[in-house]
Amino acid sequence: MPNERDPIERASAGSVDLYDVSTWEERSSLDGLSVFLWKLITATLRFVIILVALLLLVAIGGLTVVSTPEVGILTVLSVVPALALAGYVYYSDVTSNEPLSLLVATFLLGVLTANFAALINSAFSEYFQLVPVIGMVFFYYLVVGPVEETVKLLAVRLYAYRSERFDAVIDGAVYGAMAGLGFATIENALYITQGVEPTQLEFGLELIGVGGEITAVRALAGPGHVIYSAFAGYYLGLAKFNRENSGPIVVKGLLIAAFIHGTYNTTVGLGSGLIWLLMQTVVPFSVPQLAAYLCYVILYDGFFGYLLYRKIKRYRNTYWAVHDDETVRDESVVEKST
Repeated sequence: MPNERDPIERASAGSVDLYDVSTWEERSSLDGLSVFLWKLITATLRFVIILVALLLLVAIGGLTVVSTPEVGILTVLSVVPALALAGYVYYSDVTSNEPLSLLVATFLLGVLTANFAALINSAFSEYFQLVPVIGMVFFYYLVVGPVEETVKLLAVRLYAYRSERFDAVIDGAVYGAMAGLGFATIENALYITQGVEPTQLEFGLELIGVGGEITAVRALAGPGHVIYSAFAGYYLGLAKFNRENSGPIVVKGLLIAAFIHGTYNTTVGLGSGLIWLLMQTVVPFSVPQLAAYLCYVILYDGFFGYLLYRKIKRYRNTYWAVHDDETVRDESVVEKST
């Protein structure tokens, strides 16, 4: 690792005032103005990103979940499994409880930033569809996976990452899971809305009946978003406490999340289809395709959920091991002093 201090600073050993020579701190009025403008620019940039995301949400009809209570009910039902998984990640944090304000803010930013992914995916999908089958495989791995995982990580980076309460690597997984939950919520709402006829939106009971199957399918898809972004978030947390290698660490997390995400999108149709055919030959009665889809999702998310569990467990075990050692050392010091 290269030395982070200028040669003059290293040689002076603090004996010379090196302000504006090789070190810098806020002293003059100009310095103060520069600090103010930098903070204003960064705050404005975050505000612009959030505002644009909100406008996109309105433009693509994302507020239907609020304006149509039945869609809201179906959406809530569709994210129950994802919420349970995000709750597990939250309670797995052995360091400290994350504040509700940051969790809610990250969830809402996950809802908003999802709209960037929707826009980009829509813009590129038609080009990849020109090449049957293979084109969509590339689309999932090169566009959908990387873009969706990046915008979910952006939801964490915009606010929670900057907080002093983000004070442990594992916090990245917690906030990543919340961003994934927000992403899954708005995605499910849009799928449910687009899966019914516009006239059915006016009739509550009919809408709930028609949207029930869509809700069931989306309920199975939601936990995946939490798993993917929890992986990426964990590495974002690792990057925060290893700033000299933060860039590669973030990229590693995104590569892992995007690969798991892209592989799911690529294989879910074929995998659930094969399971359904197998069920048809084994079970003496007709099996709905939704059951085969459920089996595949449980197997896929179960495998990568287990890997996430192992990563979190390793962090927990290491945390308790070093704290036990610290307790032993403290007790030893007390005994020696007495």
